[in-house]
Amino acid sequence: MRAIALPVKSLSEAKQRLSGVLSPLERGALTLAMLEDVMDITLSLPGWETWVVSPDETVLEIAIQRGAHDVPEEQPGLANAIAQVEEEAGGRMVDALAILLPDTPFVTSRALTRALHTLGPVVIAPATDERGTNLLLRRPPAVMRARFGNDSFRRHLQEAAEADVPSSVVEVAELGFDLDVPGDILTVLDAGRDGRTLQVCRDLDLRARIPA
Repeated sequence: MRAIALPVKSLSEAKQRLSGVLSPLERGALTLAMLEDVMDITLSLPGWETWVVSPDETVLEIAIQRGAHDVPEEQPGLANAIAQVEEEAGGRMVDALAILLPDTPFVTSRALTRALHTLGPVVIAPATDERGTNLLLRRPPAVMRARFGNDSFRRHLQEAAEADVPSSVVEVAELGFDLDVPGDILTVLDAGRDGRTLQVCRDLDLRARIPA
């Protein structure tokens, strides 16, 4: 079995760095829009299950409705959510586990397939700034520890080296973009890529609300 896990915070706590321009309800709506755009891609990939891990009932309900496997988060924090997914992966005999952050609304089937088909036990897709990690693929899942958080790209490379595990880096724009700060919303609007994320940004009239 192969699985792509999407960790999602509680909607009331999501995207705090956008709190200067978006209300909590708006941040929740944007988070759900990005999740569904990413799920459109992951659910279309043959041979891969989509797992959504979250403490939020609304998020989990959407996952179930879309045909994904829901994983109710037991302890707060990204590290705990990933550890929970890893434990479940071990129990379900998963031989390849990808952690994909679902605030990557530009991801495409082609870009994700390229990353998932890259050879090696560890594949890392860094964020555009090469500080964060937007995708971590491990075959098998226990081959090395996940090190998401500050400067995670460097830490994942270091972890793989210390474990003496070969790692491959996949740098593609569609996987590198993540929506974290107000300026990223302008990037979404300028790109004009069809999807729920773009529609929510337009519906909320965010171009008029965010300084250029």
